[in-house]
Amino acid sequence: MKVSIITSCFNRQNTIREAIESVLAQDYPNIEYIIVDGASNDNSLKIINEYKNYINTIISEPDKGMYEAINKGITAATGDIIGLVHSDDFLYDTHVISNIVKKFKQTNADIIYGDGLFVDYNNTDKIIRNWISGSFHRWKVKCGWLPLHPTVYIKRSIINQWGQYDESYKIAADSDFLIRYFYEAHLHIEYLKTYIIKMRMGGLSTNNSKRKLMWKEDVHLYKKHGFCGVLTKLLKMSWKIPQFISAKFQQI
Repeated sequence: MKVSIITSCFNRQNTIREAIESVLAQDYPNIEYIIVDGASNDNSLKIINEYKNYINTIISEPDKGMYEAINKGITAATGDIIGLVHSDDFLYDTHVISNIVKKFKQTNADIIYGDGLFVDYNNTDKIIRNWISGSFHRWKVKCGWLPLHPTVYIKRSIINQWGQYDESYKIAADSDFLIRYFYEAHLHIEYLKTYIIKMRMGGLSTNNSKRKLMWKEDVHLYKKHGFCGVLTKLLKMSWKIPQFISAKFQQI
C-alpha cells in the first residue's frame, strides 16, 4: 500500500522542518510526500527545498487558505491511502504509518483514525490536551464527537467517491468533511488505539480571534447535516473536558 501524506504550509518557518522530518523518519518505505505551500513570504519554502530530493511533490503558489491547499494535495496524490500532517504538527513516532497500514491490511477498513496530543507551541513535551478518540459509534457524531482530524487516514478511492473539503468554510471544513465520512457515508471505520500526531496549540481554530467565526460555521454545518446546531456545538465542546483533565494527570 502506498500512503500519500499531505502537508499544507504558509509562513511556517519555525515549525515546517519538524513536520517534514517526522514524515521522512517513518520506517514505512512506501510513502508519497506532498507539500503544498501557499507562496510563503518567509523562509518556509527555502526550508522545504532543503528536502526536495526526498519530497515527491512540492507545490508553491498562492491559494485561498489551508483547505484549498489540502484539496490540491489530494488531487495530486496517487497513494492508496491519504493522510495529513499539518505544518505546525509532527508524527508521534517513527512507526505511525507502519501501524496504520498494518491496521488497514488487517481490517480492510475504509478509514482508520487514532489518538493525538495537543502540546505547548514552544515546549512540545508539555501536553495540553490528551485526545483519546475511543471506539467508533455513529451516534457519537450526532452528539458532537469527531476524531482528531490529522489522525484520520482514508482510502483515496473513498475520497474520490465522497469528495474533498468544502472550501466555503474558513475554519470548519474539516468538521464538515468528517461528518460526511463518519456519519453520512456509512463506511467501514476502525479505531487504532495509539498516538498518531502531536499538534501545537495555537492553530487556525485555537486562535481566540477565530472562535466567533468557528462557532458560526460549526452551528451552520451541524444544521446543514440535520443536527441541532447550537446543542451539537455545545456537546462538541463538552468532549474536550476529559482531554484537558487527562493531560493534567499525564504531567504529574
